Order: sequence, then structure tokens, then C-alpha cells
Amino acid sequence: MTSIADPISGTELADAKDASAAVAAAPAITMPATSERELRLDLFRGLALWLIFIDHLPTNILTWFTIRNYGFSDATEIFIFISGYTAAFVYGRAMLQAGFVVATARILRRVWQIYVAHVFLFTIFLAEISYVATRFENPLYTEEMGIMDFLEQPDVTIVQALLLRFRPVNMDVLPLYIVLMLFLPLILWLMKWRTDVTLALSAALYVLTWHFDLYLSAYPNGVWAFNPFAWQLLFVFGAWCALGGARRMSRILASPITLWICIAYLFAAFLVTLSWYLPQLGHIVPRRIEQWMYPINKTDLDVLRFAHFLALAAITVRVLPKDWPGLRSPWLRPLILCGQHSLEIFCLGVFLAFAGHFILAEVSGGAGMHFLVSVTGIVIMCAMAWVISWYKHSADKGASRYRSTGGNADLAGGAV
Repeated sequence: MTSIADPISGTELADAKDASAAVAAAPAITMPATSERELRLDLFRGLALWLIFIDHLPTNILTWFTIRNYGFSDATEIFIFISGYTAAFVYGRAMLQAGFVVATARILRRVWQIYVAHVFLFTIFLAEISYVATRFENPLYTEEMGIMDFLEQPDVTIVQALLLRFRPVNMDVLPLYIVLMLFLPLILWLMKWRTDVTLALSAALYVLTWHFDLYLSAYPNGVWAFNPFAWQLLFVFGAWCALGGARRMSRILASPITLWICIAYLFAAFLVTLSWYLPQLGHIVPRRIEQWMYPINKTDLDVLRFAHFLALAAITVRVLPKDWPGLRSPWLRPLILCGQHSLEIFCLGVFLAFAGHFILAEVSGGAGMHFLVSVTGIVIMCAMAWVISWYKHSADKGASRYRSTGGNADLAGGAV
């Protein structure tokens, strides 16, 4: 394991005294020495993108295969946790190799990329909705997608959108991600000091958010669909796991007691969720528990949702090891590719979700069409992920060939 704050010098210590001093000076954060890509993260981030797309469509057959119907959490928790994990892993390594200032600059560059993607998504999404609503003379689309205020006051609404305060339906994840990434340099700096203290501070902010009702306001009224003051806990927890926390929890995760606690909690959550769809089963949840439990707030990341995600993650890590051969299977390749290009695929999924909504409203709302729209959208997302991967691989290969020829464009086949 390599310390995040102790750059690799390549020089061996002269004696045991120097070695002891180096160990004593090492901070709490540790990172895997290998830079091999963690395919499990790509796999489940790709799965989260598929589930988010399906959940954004009107209720259909595939909706019953998404995890929100069988417990308290959904794909959003998966996406935010993995985002925190991968961001800390990548930029923590950058901080290790290049220092705090350079790592912060790289993080801000990524924040800018996500922000530009959000603005691009907002612009095209508005154009898509406005065209459909006008072309088919159906103003309900503008109301359902939450853009009525834009049509009435476009100048004010655009400014509010640039400030991340106005968002149409299904566009709440990227603003949350932008805000969380903005605070990543501070998170990494604190974790370089004490990882556990940083996680404790994050938990304290979560508690204060609930106690004092902290939130960010949205335009024209209301609050953010995902409160950053609460959801930061999941993001920071992902970062904590990436920077040594998961390794230190390995004994707890391997315990049979932990396994059975997780199974029991997931089963209880399943029974509660089942009572939402089958009212005749409402008696299985005692009245006092209902009064304590409801509402299960998604905006402020209810503790029951957080615990449900933790239980799912603990079981997943136990049954799906890092070296599982199936991760190299061509059947899982589409999921992994989507996870590796999550920003582009998420934006595409938002477009496709509205297109699917339009087809189901104007053409047919039958079960067969629901299934066809869902599967077609997933196939398009996978195809786009493959194209992006192919292009990046070709570009990297071309750059490598260019460097190998000493930068001579003629020898590299780059002459025109």
C-alpha cells in the first residue's frame, strides 16, 4: 500500500532507523499501489445508469426489475457512492504524485467538464421538449417536464439554470455531483490529516442538516431534489472506502454476523416495500414503526435509505470478489463500458428517457411498447459507450505511435 501524502522517491532507506521514522511519519490514508482499473465499480455504475434510465420512463415491465421496488434505496445511491470512491481514488493518487495544488486544479477542471455537460444537457433537453410540445400541440409535455417557467420567463430562468437552481425533471443528479466535486479538494486535504475524523465530520454535517433543516433553495420554489448537505455523507463515505476504509473494514465485512444482519435488514425492507404495492399486507408493519419510519425522505438521504445501501454493498462485496472471472465476460462488457463513460451515458439517458416518454404517449402505451422502448434505449446507450471507448482507444493508440516516432508526423502517418 502506498501513502497518499508520501511520494514515491525510488530511494531505499539507508537503515532501520530511517525506515521507522518514515513509517511513523506516514498518514492514515493508504492507497493500492496498483493502478489497475476496478471493474466492479464500472459494472455497478453502468448498472446504475441503466436503472436510472428505466426509472425515468413511465412505469413499465422493466421497472419491476429496478431495486427501488424491493427496498428503500435506488440507483442514485449506487451512483453517488461510486462517484465518491472513484473520484477520491483518481485525484488522491494525483495529490500523491503532484501535490495539493495540481490535484485541486485537475479536480476543478473535471468540475468544469461536468458543468459544461450539464449546460449542454439543459439546452438540448429544453429544445427537445419544446419542439415536441409545439409540433404535437400538447402543452402537457412542458408541464410534466417542469419547463413552464422557462417558457414564461426565459431570461430569468436561464440565469437560474446556470446557477444550478432551475432544473427540468430528471436533471437533478449532475448539479449534486458538481457541488460534491467542488468540495473534493477539501475532503482529500482533511483525509490526508485523518480519514476517520473526516468521515465523522461528514456524519456530523448530516445530523446537523436534519436537525436544523439545512437545504439549498431551487427556482422558482422548493428545494434541491438531492440535498448536498445530506448526500455528501454517501460521497464522503465512498471516498473514505477508497482511501483505506474498505481495507480496514474487511474483517467486519467478512463476519457471518454482518452477513446475517444485512440479510435480515434487506428482508425487512422488502416486506415494508411490498406493503406499498399490496395494501392488504399493510398489517405486517406495526403502527408505531410506521410512525417512526415514515416518510422515508429521499431528498435528505433518509438513514433507512443509507443503511439499505450499506447492506446491499456489504453483501455484494462478499459475493463478488475483485478477481471474479465473470468481470471479463463479454456479456457484462456493455455494462462495464457504460460505467466507464458515465457522464456521456447519463446525459444520453436523459434524452432517451424523454424520447421514450413521448413514444409511449403518442404511439402506444402497451406493455409490448414499454418493453421495446426500454430495451432500445439500453441498446443505444451501450452502442454509444462502445463508440466512445473505440474512439478513445484509437486516439490513445495514435498518440502512442506518434510519441514512438519522436513526434515526426511523416513517420507517424500524420502528414497531409
